[in-house]
Amino acid sequence: MEKGKLFIISTPIGNMDDITYRAVKTLKEVDIIAVEDTRRTKKLLSHYDIHNRIINYHDYNKISVSKKILSFLLSNKNVGLVSDAGTPCISDPGFYLVRKALENDIKLIPIPGPSAVLASLIVSGLPPDRFIFEGFLPRGKGKKRKRLEELSSETRTLILFESPHRVQKTLKEIYLVFGNRKVVIAREITKIYEETTHTELKNVDSIRESKKPKGEITLVVEGIKKSKIKVKGQG
Repeated sequence: MEKGKLFIISTPIGNMDDITYRAVKTLKEVDIIAVEDTRRTKKLLSHYDIHNRIINYHDYNKISVSKKILSFLLSNKNVGLVSDAGTPCISDPGFYLVRKALENDIKLIPIPGPSAVLASLIVSGLPPDRFIFEGFLPRGKGKKRKRLEELSSETRTLILFESPHRVQKTLKEIYLVFGNRKVVIAREITKIYEETTHTELKNVDSIRESKKPKGEITLVVEGIKKSKIKVKGQG
């Protein structure tokens, strides 16, 4: 029996116009759409007059729902996978489903599009030719400090995700471990209140969080200059 295909579909990170013709066409043609955030995705689908069946797929139900999605795929049904915003599988549960699909020889088809990582990088003014995406840092204080110490000697531009409620505290911790470097704080990218702050880590105390912060923040941090890297055996 033929198998269906899993389409990994990128959707807007804010502005509804940031979607490809191919993504809209695919969302209309698949048999079912697996969505991380039903409220957000329903707005997008309604905006583009898409009325396909949807199934809720998130971090808390990914194991049980993946089985259901696989049953559709193995029954020759095509499934579209979307995250709450942007490109699926980047800091979201889509990765688990992709691995399960591969284990069952399901064909994967990426539909590229918006990414907060790349959107923030290209307006940062920091070297974009070599960069590292770290996602969210560990929540525990000890684990976070250890990870930052491991990243402190990284020469590539570093990109992180952070909650607006924790961003100032995280920036202070980065400053304590990294010392002073250039940093870019990208907030509400592509949305009405889009804001990109270019500053240095030493100025973190002057950075004020909004009264009603929303969404995730992307931090772009300058890598260490090669001249400052300590050679093993030297002081």
